Amino acid sequence: MVQIKKVNQGLIVSKALLSKSGIRPRKRLGQNFLEDPAIIEKIITHARFDKNDVVVEIGSGLGALTIPIISNIYHLVAIEKDPLLITILKERLSLKEKEKITFISGDVLKLDFKEIYDKFKQKLQIVGNLPYNISSPFLEKLIINRNYIKNAILMFQYEFAQRLTATPKRKEYGALSVISQYYAQISPLLKIKRDAFYPKPKVDSMVLEIDFKKPHPFQAKNEVTFRKTVKAAFSYRRKTILNSLERGMVSASREMIAKALTKCLIDPKRRAETLTIDEYIHLSSVLMPDKTIP
Repeated sequence: MVQIKKVNQGLIVSKALLSKSGIRPRKRLGQNFLEDPAIIEKIITHARFDKNDVVVEIGSGLGALTIPIISNIYHLVAIEKDPLLITILKERLSLKEKEKITFISGDVLKLDFKEIYDKFKQKLQIVGNLPYNISSPFLEKLIINRNYIKNAILMFQYEFAQRLTATPKRKEYGALSVISQYYAQISPLLKIKRDAFYPKPKVDSMVLEIDFKKPHPFQAKNEVTFRKTVKAAFSYRRKTILNSLERGMVSASREMIAKALTKCLIDPKRRAETLTIDEYIHLSSVLMPDKTIP
């Protein structure tokens, strides 16, 4: 198990390093540095790294996760938007550690996962503390690139994590829940209080595992139609599923939607948040373009 030393009552590394370098955390870049060594150890333990793994770390920051990960894996690709933090982190690494890290300075939303996959010839593990303002687009990017990714251990804003893991009939359950859980098994690992960061954010966080090796057991006949059906259903979530789909799916008439719901044994008066993933898969298959419903 990875051992991470404490400094006095807790880690004060981030504050000291930033102060020494004469820089302050930048809010616009979502810079909140994880400080609690016990949580860092738990994250790495949950990740179950081995010596052959290639890991992509999102937001390497000052190295709270980077440094203890290195000795457990084959190679680390560290993505960091702030070049000043990369400079500070490089100064903390030994020559041997630097040999096992590739630094990329830039926007993670522009990262080419396929290029990294092709270089190392194996699926990637993703780990990191995401800036909360890019959670949705980054998750979409992971889904698009899922063929190059084994799994991801990521920290999200607690409310966003609740939406990702929500089940039917819960208020957090929505299009994000259905589509994400269709492509991967999503498991909550750790709830993290805001006190574990410097500077302290306004909200708590949650670490999730997103396992693309375990998608939903039943697959849609047409994933484009599946996604359109789910998004249309939740576009007017206060309305019945029939009314929501009528408004959200311009390519389908009310009569066609009503027939599809009947064929799928779905009461048209139900609301979107009561339907299971299987029901959405079945419904989207019936609503496939150019398909006549008897």
